[in-house]
Amino acid sequence: MIIVLSTDVTDKEIAHIVEKVKSLGLKPMVSKGAERTIIGVIGEEDVLRVQPLEIYPGVEKVMPVLKPYKLVSRDFKPENTVIDIRGVKIGGNKITVMAGPCSVEKKDLLIDIAKSVKKAGAEILRGGAFKPRTSPYSFQGLGEEGLKYLKEASDITGLLVVTELMDPRDLPLVEKYADIIQIGARNMQNFELLKEVGTSKKPILLKRGMAATIKDLLMSAEYILAKGNFNVMLCERGIRTFEDETRFTSDINAIPVIKSLSHLPVIMDPSHSTGKWGLVPPISKAAVAAGCDGLIIEVHSNPEEAFSDGVQSLLPENFAGLMKELKGVAKAVGRSI
Repeated sequence: MIIVLSTDVTDKEIAHIVEKVKSLGLKPMVSKGAERTIIGVIGEEDVLRVQPLEIYPGVEKVMPVLKPYKLVSRDFKPENTVIDIRGVKIGGNKITVMAGPCSVEKKDLLIDIAKSVKKAGAEILRGGAFKPRTSPYSFQGLGEEGLKYLKEASDITGLLVVTELMDPRDLPLVEKYADIIQIGARNMQNFELLKEVGTSKKPILLKRGMAATIKDLLMSAEYILAKGNFNVMLCERGIRTFEDETRFTSDINAIPVIKSLSHLPVIMDPSHSTGKWGLVPPISKAAVAAGCDGLIIEVHSNPEEAFSDGVQSLLPENFAGLMKELKGVAKAVGRSI
């Protein structure tokens, strides 16, 4: 349920309504927009039938939210969410690019890649210190050592860091080194992990599961917002279909669909969705044209020797060329990059 407040509502009236909602055993979530302030109410709303909130000063109307995802929906927040991380804004007019290797391998290699993607225009360095792999015998990541390499590369280049969290027990460790916490596709419905990052102060990049519907993705995001963390980005990274020419199927449709349903920023991962470096540029351009708020792209200076996903990684010079081409696409749709 959403409580829409009048344009002249006072802070005292808002506080009174919030306390009333809490006294009924419900959880209020206040959202102050450019034109209106609204309060999302989470919990068993039947009690409001005998305790109408329309009578309280400052309340204009009370509306039911029919969708199961409430805080994530545009009913709760009509305007786009813009996440500001030390001056890097995700969800605004500028399209944010995250780039780097799939896995953190060696410190010097990571720093060189970070410098190259920074020069090309990326604002966020991606790299996995903990790697979920299909085979237990594949490279699993460097752990804290990898996190330290990411932090050092960040200190040298000024890039923000996004890296994956797999285990709730590692949250304090990852928070120490990362600016954005990624929840990978395999963990999209790991609800205990989602609840844990919902208590974090760090922004979350939530990837869509390989067999998840858009509704599934939005419901997973709801777990995070319901715990109080509203700085969430939704990532389309390809879904599993009967097509086997690509690693997954890039669901370009998902970008405008999600943006019509939710206020959260939408990021596209053209590397995992295609699995082939030659397809990354056209899918990146298509995603920008479709309205994405950011891209997360794998870049490696020696893909042949990459510990993971070398086949889908762009060389630094190819990434730089793509960034130049994306500027024209972004300009054509009224955005910048």
